[in-house]
Amino acid sequence: MGDILHALPAVTALRMSHPDWVIDWVVEPKWCALLSAVGALGRDTGQPSPRQPVVDRVIPASAKRWGKSPFARRTIREFMALRRAMRQGRYDAAIDFQGAVRSAVFGRLAGCRLIGEAHPRESVARCLFTDRIATRGAHVIEQDFELASAVAGDDLRPVPPWLPFEPGAEAWADGLLASAHGKRAVLINPGAGWGAKRWPVERFAIVAEGLIGRGCRVFVNAGPGEEPIADVIVKQTKGVATQLAPSLENLIALTRRVALVIAGDTGPLHLACALERPVVGIYGPTDPLRNGPFGTRFKVLRSPASRRDHTRRKMPEAGLLTIQPAEVLGAAEELLYAKAAS
Repeated sequence: MGDILHALPAVTALRMSHPDWVIDWVVEPKWCALLSAVGALGRDTGQPSPRQPVVDRVIPASAKRWGKSPFARRTIREFMALRRAMRQGRYDAAIDFQGAVRSAVFGRLAGCRLIGEAHPRESVARCLFTDRIATRGAHVIEQDFELASAVAGDDLRPVPPWLPFEPGAEAWADGLLASAHGKRAVLINPGAGWGAKRWPVERFAIVAEGLIGRGCRVFVNAGPGEEPIADVIVKQTKGVATQLAPSLENLIALTRRVALVIAGDTGPLHLACALERPVVGIYGPTDPLRNGPFGTRFKVLRSPASRRDHTRRKMPEAGLLTIQPAEVLGAAEELLYAKAAS
């Protein structure tokens, strides 16, 4: 989710600069809603659609499932279908924004130039690139703009990404926010991709109590399997905070409407940034200079003792544990009540 949201501003800039180009995107099926709303019929070249504003075609690739059973008949059949679909596209170029071996392999299926970073996330991936771009930006979004500029031949500048509008999800979010009765709505996301990035849920609960005491309406997002974590916050607030397990379409619609998002280095935080919502980022082993909030008002809390480490440990990183609820509440108050910079 985060990788797509980091690349989406650059692809949106490509679309804005070259509205007549054909732009397709290969993506895991569960993230398709970031590019195309349910029921979207595709994008007519030159005519952006609110349901599918950036890409002409979303090409699903169940890479994670394929990786679990690479020699299964279904895997081989679907992989070959992906190859045929990409060859039929007759693309002039492909960009690997992810910088992984898997995404680079998919890019090579197109049978055209494959553009990637000179120093990608997984170093072996560079062997598959035909064009290696030396990026200079500190943030991954800036690096993605450099890659997109290389294929476009333009000096593309950061722009807010276009995300799809799904009418049913928008109506759902309107109904949910009506229950806030005019209170500032805050979305808390206590989960994270792995334990080292996960701030203790008991501290999130203290923050939720503090926000409720300040007159906010608090929603707690529970990703798949994170319901027990979110439930701790609901119980500690005596049911005042509302736990949600929304679809991705509903999460997009809700995030558009909230006054603030509080989260660690997770997809929902990057979604809030993409939608230009204020965020409080609670960071530990990942570097906010590269993966932090971008393009919105934000406050990042990170201990000077934290070091960049993407090892998927189960326990919270030591520096992360030095961040206290009072610091998070202070950052939240500043963003909620201070006037946005003009």
